[in-house]
Amino acid sequence: MSFAIHGLGTAHPPDAVSADDGLALARVLAGPDVRTSTWLGPIYANSGVAARFQVIGGPVVRDILAGTTTSGSPFLPTPANDGVGPTTAERMALYAAEAGPLAVRASAAALAEAGFAPDSITHVVTVSCTGFFAPGLDFALVAGLGLRPTVARTHVGFMGCHGALNGLRVANAFATADPTARVLVCAAELCSPHYYYGSAADKLVANAIFADGAAAMVGKAARGAASGWELRASGSCLIPDSRDEMAWTVGNHGFEMTLSRRVPGLIAAHLRPWLEGWLSDNGLSLADVASWAVHPGGPKIVTAAQEALALSDEALAPSRAVFAEYGNMSSPTVLFVLKRLREQSASRPCVALGFGPGLVAEAALFV
Repeated sequence: MSFAIHGLGTAHPPDAVSADDGLALARVLAGPDVRTSTWLGPIYANSGVAARFQVIGGPVVRDILAGTTTSGSPFLPTPANDGVGPTTAERMALYAAEAGPLAVRASAAALAEAGFAPDSITHVVTVSCTGFFAPGLDFALVAGLGLRPTVARTHVGFMGCHGALNGLRVANAFATADPTARVLVCAAELCSPHYYYGSAADKLVANAIFADGAAAMVGKAARGAASGWELRASGSCLIPDSRDEMAWTVGNHGFEMTLSRRVPGLIAAHLRPWLEGWLSDNGLSLADVASWAVHPGGPKIVTAAQEALALSDEALAPSRAVFAEYGNMSSPTVLFVLKRLREQSASRPCVALGFGPGLVAEAALFV
């Protein structure tokens, strides 16, 4: 037995920030020694992101750009928070208020596509790395969707951009162990509450590409060719000598991203040898893979994966399109790509790839 996807839903906040507005915000909020720099503009111009949806929405953005305080948001710049922004407690309050409703919307869409009644779900797997609160996302889904109070709940926390693939692995274990299980996996991330107000270049790059969103999938044990997109295998590879290249740590003024310039090169050097071996273990070669759902962590990361695996522009078009339209939403993003491939009736086998702190690559094989 293995897990087969029967429904996949996505959701995002109503307000989007364009690349131009993102740069204008950075000119106000970035550390005082970079606000007028010549290199801040190209970060946004070359980001590959046309718009990003975020819970820090229109009223706050308008206040920041106009120098007003109508919204009363703790994210507005003040002399007291110059260069640091709100406290982590203030940021977590926003996460606690907004993450649950976003997760419920994505999950409701997945249930609707699958035709599964909420009270038929036996297991819930939640995924998030951008916030903590308890009772958490699992509780929000039980209450918001009308799931049974006896539903089994599991949380995959703080694993970064590949977290949804880890959640999928958990769902597969449940479906394999219990052929009657119906599993809901929901990844919800709010990156915008961790907007960085300082001057470090790698964190300013993160400001330009990260966004908010949620994605959910529901499924059950596969039963023959009519099962749809079935998870055949999952894999993981910790790239050597990469511990300090990508990190996500809790600071006093939000969670702090470390994103080394070496990340694309490490992916380019190590991805293909591992992936070829993993595919071989599953009776396939790179040439056998018909479609790819590559997590668009950034334009250089997508290009590194493309060059390492000798993929065509067409193969990476769904990843680049999702990135342009939504930015990097962390863990839900690869599910946005997967949803697009399913809607296009993309050929299989399909390999989904994600990259996260460590540096770690995660893979999922769908047939």
